[in-house]
Amino acid sequence: MSSVSSITGSSGSAASSDTVSGSQQTLTQNDFLQLLVSQMENQDPLDPQSDTQMAAQMAQFTSLQQSTAMSSSLSMLQANSLVGSTVDLQVDSKDTSSGVVSGVTVVSGTPEIVVNGADYTLSQVNSITPAATASSTSTTQ
Repeated sequence: MSSVSSITGSSGSAASSDTVSGSQQTLTQNDFLQLLVSQMENQDPLDPQSDTQMAAQMAQFTSLQQSTAMSSSLSMLQANSLVGSTVDLQVDSKDTSSGVVSGVTVVSGTPEIVVNGADYTLSQVNSITPAATASSTSTTQ
């Protein structure tokens, strides 16, 4: 049976609890690789972890990263599709606002729409009125 007595962070000090402190609460690929190396270093030499199990963990993490990237791309696509549309927004629990989406900004990796010069998240959108499309007609002579 193997056990790890302490986990050291980038500062070299032992972690005193299992809680995450600070603003970063996501596991990055670098964090995952460090955990995998630590797991390999501290495994029982008489009963090592199988290579297929490690490959499966790596594949699961890669799949999770790709899903997260796809979700982010879809959010950006959704925000971009609103440009030119009129939206009704829930500003806070009491106030609403309405206006034309003039652009999209990215704040901390999350797309936000710009309406009347202010940024709003996509979750604040109550309703959407599509932009009027100019119809082109051709005349035959």
